Amino acid sequence: MKITVEKQMELKDKILVGLEKVYEKLIEFKKQKNSELVIMKDNEIVRIKPE
Repeated sequence: MKITVEKQMELKDKILVGLEKVYEKLIEFKKQKNSELVIMKDNEIVRIKPE
């Protein structure tokens, strides 16, 4: 099965939309639980409170 460039772009767009939704839900969950968010910033692990 050959995937066309258009189909690849469509799949990429769907994946990016899904990742954005997961990110939003993660932030919402962390706010509800009053839990720190652990991220990588300037090659350092940083803990922040979601706002």
